[in-house]
Amino acid sequence: MKVLVSYDYPPSPGGLATQGDLLFKGLREMGIEAHAVNFEAAQEKEWYYRWFEPDVVVGVGYWGHAPHLVLHPQRYGISAVPWLVADGYMANYQEILEDLPLILVTSKWVKRIYMRDGLSGKNIEVLPVGCDTDSFMPRDKNDPKVAAVREALGVAPDQIMILTIGGDAASKGAQEVMQALAINDLKAPDWKYVCKVWPQPRTEQQNLADLQLATHLGIDKNVVYTTSRVSRNFMPYLLAACDIYAAPSRLEGFGMIQVEANACGKPVVGIKAMGMLDTLVHGKTAFLASVAQEIRLREAVVGDESGYEEGHKVVFKRPRTVDYRASIHDIANYLMDLMQNPDLRQKMGVEGRKRVVENYDYRVIARRFVEIISEKFGIS
Repeated sequence: MKVLVSYDYPPSPGGLATQGDLLFKGLREMGIEAHAVNFEAAQEKEWYYRWFEPDVVVGVGYWGHAPHLVLHPQRYGISAVPWLVADGYMANYQEILEDLPLILVTSKWVKRIYMRDGLSGKNIEVLPVGCDTDSFMPRDKNDPKVAAVREALGVAPDQIMILTIGGDAASKGAQEVMQALAINDLKAPDWKYVCKVWPQPRTEQQNLADLQLATHLGIDKNVVYTTSRVSRNFMPYLLAACDIYAAPSRLEGFGMIQVEANACGKPVVGIKAMGMLDTLVHGKTAFLASVAQEIRLREAVVGDESGYEEGHKVVFKRPRTVDYRASIHDIANYLMDLMQNPDLRQKMGVEGRKRVVENYDYRVIARRFVEIISEKFGIS
């Protein structure tokens, strides 16, 4: 079997790049002939098509990347297998995707979104995102690298550190977490809430709004926003430094960092919806807050990124759920349980680690990928 893996290569620290890179790594370790290429590198991809002659090109992205992930390899007679996430709504490319022999998606929720938006689902298989469990693993808080993270963030050794990581924090449910912490503040053990966000212009206003909320709630002295750039090398130590990973995300097709937090032996507070229904087990590896609100839209404006002209308006026959909000009171109760009970944190962390190793280790995912491709295309 010869596989060309098309993704954000060389990999940035982002989720899609990591998703592709871990599949590539797993395939190579299995002895599969595999090469990696940037999904937008048209000339380099053509070069691989000509001399490598891959059996399949697996492309990591979302439905709007169909021209790069599907149409480009098809022009050269190569079988395209997109491995897709969802952004809450698929506006275009239904006919192109429906005609493929195989589409991989990261969770059952993503499959439901694509079927809701026009695909039959007959060619869709769920393949979760892999996790490097050799890097994301439990570490002692006295490990100098872990202790240095807490010290740099201003978290005292005896404080409970709650952590949220994302491109921005609000989309990961940070505002709901802050409101829950405000409810718990006076009766909870000493705590710090750390939000690690990616430095980018589009999130600067959101970060300010989040910090204003913390000030309004009276918990700003306990909230730390850090916006520095980091590599994937730093992430396992950042997760190891926390006591609780809290991300009841508003939109989450898989929840890679929640899985990585479990791999590090950390309990997770999530939301009872979307990809987290696949990856987390309520009461065992995580606490999943109930959905308090669904954000529904009657229309959307899309453009070039979706294969339409700029300003194209789509009106839905029925309002579409595109965003969720977790119950603040559920989050508050679950956080309090975890903050007050170190044995519970330990127990859930152990269960989380075990489940990730068994189900989401990148080598497990690579083997499953090979099984799916072999079955679908008759390639060994």
